[in-house]
Formats: sequence, structure tokens, C-alpha cells
Amino acid sequence: MTGLSLLVAAADKPVAADFSDTPLWLTLVKALLLFVYLLVSVLLVIWFERRVIGRMQQRPGPNRNGPFGLLQTLADGMKSMLKEDVRPKGADAFIFTIAPVIFASMAFVAFSIMPLGGMVWMFGHHTPLQLTDLPVAALLVLAVAGVAAYGIVLGGWSAGSTYPLLGGLRATAQLISYEIAMGLALVAVFMYAGSMSTSEIVAAQADLWYIVPACVSFVIYVITMVGETNRLPFDLAEGEGEIVGGYFTEYSGMRFAMFFLGEYINMFTVSALATTLFLGGWQAPPGIAAIGDGMFNTGWWGLLWFTIKLWMFMYFFVWLRGTLPRTRYDQFMRFGWKFLIPVTVAWVIAVAFIRGADAGFFGDGTVGLGGLELPVSSLIIVVVLGAIVLGATWIWETKVEQRAKEAEEAAQTPAEVDPWAEGYPVPPLPGQRLVEGRGATAIDTKPATEEDQRG
Repeated sequence: MTGLSLLVAAADKPVAADFSDTPLWLTLVKALLLFVYLLVSVLLVIWFERRVIGRMQQRPGPNRNGPFGLLQTLADGMKSMLKEDVRPKGADAFIFTIAPVIFASMAFVAFSIMPLGGMVWMFGHHTPLQLTDLPVAALLVLAVAGVAAYGIVLGGWSAGSTYPLLGGLRATAQLISYEIAMGLALVAVFMYAGSMSTSEIVAAQADLWYIVPACVSFVIYVITMVGETNRLPFDLAEGEGEIVGGYFTEYSGMRFAMFFLGEYINMFTVSALATTLFLGGWQAPPGIAAIGDGMFNTGWWGLLWFTIKLWMFMYFFVWLRGTLPRTRYDQFMRFGWKFLIPVTVAWVIAVAFIRGADAGFFGDGTVGLGGLELPVSSLIIVVVLGAIVLGATWIWETKVEQRAKEAEEAAQTPAEVDPWAEGYPVPPLPGQRLVEGRGATAIDTKPATEEDQRG
């Protein structure tokens, strides 16, 4: 067995979801309910986003169609359905139509492996509140995101226009770059859980949510999920000031609505994955889970806790959009390739050593700390990691201060200025004085010629 296999095998094997009492027709019913759950959630989050950003910017937001404007999103959807369908003359008709379908459908597929709750009774059958599960279910999200990138690049290429093509290429490069860091961030969770099955990962967090031991992975995942969904401040694939509207510049009507729908479902998908991998999934918070011997941590209660955690991430998306400006594309890509990926690789290696120490690969010595018996090797690894982080932070801050000092010195205004140094008159800045012998005014006359000097 390889080292990683030993680490995974060393963990206690959690219990997977049991689909033995789930007939095919019940699976189809759950698929329909999941489809309705996502559609209603998208309708609500669009209204929620407009209202929250409206309050942040001191304006009302939608408040006409329905109570509190709740039907505004539905009205916009009807408008998209009835709007004239315009397609560029030089576009590839089939690819132009299938691209948004690929993008939107992949988002639905990725949500199928999310456990929304535990075992529940549904139409006389005891079944998990989850559509399906796989031994590598968590990797399915990354695979589906890779397929969704085809919808983006094909949509930009098929329009037969320059700006959509540029937007499609930028969006694809962005997705691929941040999928690497996202996938590496999930490796730490896999090592802690000993499985890639989403239901088993949730079961493994019964005592401790992985946001605590895998906090670095959580921070990296949150950053990458914002970049993966093309949301502010990382909506560079749709930079209106640079490339008009990105890969869907030429789209209108229902084709545009499919891209719009896919973007919001992707937000729910990455939020659901974060909830599943880091926040205990459908399990109740620790304090509530202890009430009544876990009465609020079973059955349909899991759907409530899962939805609450999901909407916490959705509020985070909205908060970012109403707060931060758009980043620059080269800075965004440099941040992903030169910072996130190296940090994630180093973190995965550190977690591998920590898990190996916990499994006893570096000795069996333990030390009591706060009533807990902790392996000595694990504490040594944590101390070494802390020293490395502090050293790297000190070096980083030193370089930043040095660059700031150099920039300040370069920007300092000289006390004296020669207005004729470049061959033409340059007026002095406030606080400067002219070089003596050149006159006392800001703009002097021309230098004396040889003829004037002879005269």
C-alpha cells in the first residue's frame, strides 16, 4: 500500500448512506424534488441578492411585483421566455444553442451527490435524503465543473464574434486555474475522513467538523469557490468594462437565462460542497445536537440545518458582491498560480505528516495536554509548521516594507529643479525651488544665444 493509502486506511471507516430500500421510482421522485428545491432556491436568492445589496447601497431594491417584490424574479424569467431570440448571422446554430444547456445541466448533476439529510421515511420507504452517492462522489463535482467549462468556451466560440471568444478563453483559464487549488484543498478532508464519499465524510464529522482541523483548506476552498463561480470580485470572465459582457455577449432570451441559471446553481453547488466537507453537512450544530439525545439531529431536521448553512454561504457571496471591487485579471491569475497552489500543496504535505503521526507511524509517545493524550510527533510537526509560517510571514512583511520604502524614496520630490534640464521649460512643483542662475520664475525665457552673448 502507498503512504496515502495507509493514511486513509488508518482512519475509522465512517458509515455510508444506505440506498437498499430505495426503488427506482423513488429515486426519480427525489430527483424531481431536488430540481424543484434548486429552482425555488435560485428564485429566492436572486430576490435576496437584489434586496440585500439594495440595503447596502441605501436603495429599496425590487418591491413592486408581489409582496416585498418576491415575484420580481419570476417576472424576469417570464420576460426572458417571451423575449425575441436573437442569434448572430455568423454563429454556429447548434453549438450556440447547446452550450448554455451543457453549462446549466452540469450544475444540476453536481448537486445530485449532496446529502441534504439523514435517513427519512418517504412514501413508505426508509431512504437517505440524498439522490445518489459514489465512492469518489466529492471528485464528481470537480469533474462536472470541468465539463461545464466546455459550455463556456463553446458559447464564446460559437457566437462568431471577437469579444465572446476572448471572454470564453478568459473564463476557461480562470476555471481551470482555480479548480487545481480547489481539488488540492479537498485532499486534506479526504485524509481526515478516510473516504471520498460525501455521506461518509458527513458521518465522520459527528464529533468534530473539519473546519477546525482543516481550517487552511476551508479558507482556500472559499477563495477558489468564488473564483470558480465567476462572482465578484472575481467576475473577470464577464468584465463589462473590458470585454462587453464576456462569453455570453451575443446571447439573449432563454439562452442567456440558461447561463444565468447555471451560474446561480453553481453557487449553490459549491456552497453545498463546503457545507458537506467542512461544516458537518446536514448535522445540527454541536449545542443543538446534544438536546434530547440528538432528537434535532435525525430525520427531516437535517434538511433545515443543511439549508441554513447553505444560505450562510449565499449571504457571503452577496456580501462580497456589494463590498469588493473587481480585481485585475493578471493579479487574479498570479494569485491563483503563484500563491494558492503552492500553499495548498504545502498544506496537503503537512496534513499527511500530521495524519501519519496520529496513526503512529513516527512513534507511539504521547503527552497529556488539557486532559487529552496527544502524540508527541504530532505536536513536533505542529510546532515546526508554526515556525515555518511565522518565518515566511516575517520574510514577506520585510519584503513588503522594503518595496514600500523604495517606492517612497523614488516618489520623493527633489528640493531643487532645473527647468531646462530636458531642453524645454518645466514648472516647479509646490515646495520646489529653481536651481540658482536659472531665474526665479516657474517658466523662464530661452537661454541666451551666442549672438546675444557677443552683443
